[in-house]
Amino acid sequence: MHFISEELEAYVEYHSQSEPELLEKLFKETHQKILQPRMLSGHFQGRVLSMLSKIIRPKNILEIGTYTGYATLCLAEGMQKDGTLDTIDIKEELVSIQKKYFDLSPWKDHITAHLGNALDIIPTLNKKYDLVFIDADKENYIHYFNLVVPIMNPGGIILSDNVLWSGKVLEELNPKDTSTKVLLEYNQMVNNDPRVETVLLPIRDGLTVSRVL
Repeated sequence: MHFISEELEAYVEYHSQSEPELLEKLFKETHQKILQPRMLSGHFQGRVLSMLSKIIRPKNILEIGTYTGYATLCLAEGMQKDGTLDTIDIKEELVSIQKKYFDLSPWKDHITAHLGNALDIIPTLNKKYDLVFIDADKENYIHYFNLVVPIMNPGGIILSDNVLWSGKVLEELNPKDTSTKVLLEYNQMVNNDPRVETVLLPIRDGLTVSRVL
């Protein structure tokens, strides 16, 4: 679903920083070889993630939902020189493409890819994070959020992707549509949670920025 016209989207991309060559190659290979390439952050949102990370200058980053690693590399662009980035995904078939592009990047020694269920892995990480990107199964967004808030440094930023869910958040809810139901609850929860201050940005499929108090 396009929230603005495709022509305007193209104008926005053209007048934003160009896509780095490595990410351009990853974008193409994902579309050629991987199912559901729409899950990729892509040029414009990737530059937004990069810019936010560069503003925050995080020491430790956590990403929940790696997919092929496009957003991972965007987030890494703002990481401190001695920083770390933990990224978690449950799909073993994506490991090879993730590793290929992580190894080609300047951050290969700073990125740790975890394979498995994020709900099990997050409690074992034993770190404090400055930046978290939630972009995995929508049914667990509330659980992910409640797991990461206690391990954030004060002033840390939690980014939540796909919170507009192709506009379904405005449609009559199908009782069988668990993802939309959870996202409706999630959007209300993070906006009212006294532990954070939140703004929902209408970028691509919706990106929520929550600052931990």
